[in-house]
Amino acid sequence: MSVSVDSPSLPGSRARTDSVWSLIRQDVLCVFERDPAARTKREVLTTYPGVHAIILYRFAHRLWRRGWRFSARFLSYVARVWTGIDIHPGARIGRRFFIDHGCGVVIGETAEVGDDVTLYHGVTLGGTSWSKGKRHPTLGNGVVVGTGAKILGPITLGHHAKVGANSVVIRDVPDRSTVVGIPAKIVQGKKSGDLNPYGIDLNHHLIPDPVAGAIACMLDRIRVLEKAVGTHACGPDIEDECDDCQARDVCEPREIHEH
Repeated sequence: MSVSVDSPSLPGSRARTDSVWSLIRQDVLCVFERDPAARTKREVLTTYPGVHAIILYRFAHRLWRRGWRFSARFLSYVARVWTGIDIHPGARIGRRFFIDHGCGVVIGETAEVGDDVTLYHGVTLGGTSWSKGKRHPTLGNGVVVGTGAKILGPITLGHHAKVGANSVVIRDVPDRSTVVGIPAKIVQGKKSGDLNPYGIDLNHHLIPDPVAGAIACMLDRIRVLEKAVGTHACGPDIEDECDDCQARDVCEPREIHEH
């Protein structure tokens, strides 16, 4: 049996077709590229809920495309009960899709996911409208979405974008950008120096902390202002302030204290 399945029509990509079995084989093999805990194909096929969910989705999506909507929804319901992962059979998912750990992932009906995408547990690709049209996000190729992130509405995440854990994304994200926060904003991501042997960048934890940066900037401004008026709040010398203030570790680097 060879059933062709269209890949998502993403910006800048060409439409291609693969059989269901070819897609499943790629989904299984890609686990070894992104999870160092994976040991054997038997282990992946029998113990990975993310793999179980995508296999059942592939067949449910086939039923959906043929117009057997109830059967498709029922199969996706079985997958949800079995794996804790809810993928609507109408969603369009590309090749080598990997859900790590998986529990709590939700992918809506009009979501489109490119090739080589990685989602961690608790991710939602959700809708924000009662409209019957496009209401879920589109993810480009190579996107990595961190734990607990919510991507809402008919927005587009460009190729190789990264989303920090627990972020809420409600606007388009350019190619190769990193976003973090609620609502998510583009930040200057650190360049990964540790790509795996397959060229996959899973270092979505290497992102700056914009809140810490803002606080550091405020502390610097306070020092400038205090110096201008010749005081350190608790006394004429900074030593007087640090004797009474409980925030010494925040205001001054630890290495200064040690000296």
